[in-house]
Amino acid sequence: MPLHRTPLLTRAAWLAGAVLVSACQAQPGVPADEAALLERIRAEIGEARCSSDAQCRTLAIGHKACGGPQQWWAWSTTTARAERLQAWSAELAELQRKRQEASGMASNCQYVADPGAVCQAQRCLLRTPGNAR
Repeated sequence: MPLHRTPLLTRAAWLAGAVLVSACQAQPGVPADEAALLERIRAEIGEARCSSDAQCRTLAIGHKACGGPQQWWAWSTTTARAERLQAWSAELAELQRKRQEASGMASNCQYVADPGAVCQAQRCLLRTPGNAR
């Protein structure tokens, strides 16, 4: 199904994800090494093309001061390499953990659960109540 025919919620979720990715890189407080890792991860994920849910995975992104990831990104096994993504994700989390410890940073300590991913309009997207199967 072409992107222009996808449900509004799906397009909104995809756009929100793109904005979040851009915001992470544009934040003045994000050190260059963390921004570089985010860019590598985003480039490896690319458009996350898929033809079935079985090709879609999620990746933990970042580290909250209380533990756990800041967010999750969807990716496709058809276009990205798991070992690269997992290594860069772990490296990013460790950099953020060290920075947070050094600065005494705190977070809201709310656990961010893995939402899972689905294939919609030939793209892997995070699972939401509107696209759950």
